[in-house]
Amino acid sequence: MLSTILVAGGSSQRMGFDKLFAVIAGEPLIAHPIRAFERATSVDEIVVVAREDRHDEIRKISRDRGFKKVLSIVPGGERRQDSVRAGLDRINHDAKYVAVHDAARPLITPKQIERAFEQCRVHGAAALAQPVNDTLKRADADLLVVGSVDRHQIYAMQTPQIFERKLLEDAYRAVYAENILVTDEVSAVERLGCKIALVLDDDFNLKITYPRDLPVADFILRERAKDRR
Repeated sequence: MLSTILVAGGSSQRMGFDKLFAVIAGEPLIAHPIRAFERATSVDEIVVVAREDRHDEIRKISRDRGFKKVLSIVPGGERRQDSVRAGLDRINHDAKYVAVHDAARPLITPKQIERAFEQCRVHGAAALAQPVNDTLKRADADLLVVGSVDRHQIYAMQTPQIFERKLLEDAYRAVYAENILVTDEVSAVERLGCKIALVLDDDFNLKITYPRDLPVADFILRERAKDRR
């Protein structure tokens, strides 16, 4: 059984408004990743972790669109890792695997989810990733270049990140026992000395961070819709 934790508890400070409910391709942003996991045949349930004042709206979005796999909506925590832990506490006790996905990535597709899950079943842990193609530089506090970063074998991490449940739970127990901060699940799991398989993204999977990202995602989703006709 594969359970999905959809992390939707962020503050959207860089956007200036709640980006997860911005309309793209005619629907609230959060509806798009829910639909992708709803359509992924390997996914059995979806737990949405979100601010309490948005729970009713998420329920309505799910109900109006006939989403059947959204079985729980739970409050998020102060940090991303707190929200993921809240999701772990709510998933079905029979779940053997757990996928964690940032709701701010609305372009995820069922195919991408299945590819990551396939590698998770082989290696115990897998995550979508994108090779870094830009030239990388280090800068000081005044934004003056102080050096270069070798981009060879450097990858930008994406989501979903999928793990054997016990592995992820063990990783988070260690994180909280040592009182450290992690920015994603791969960072938590790799601290246990485990290997995580990277699944190279063969499609668009950008994270909505700034207002300028919204029209890009809107265009991609509308073009995909045309291709399905």
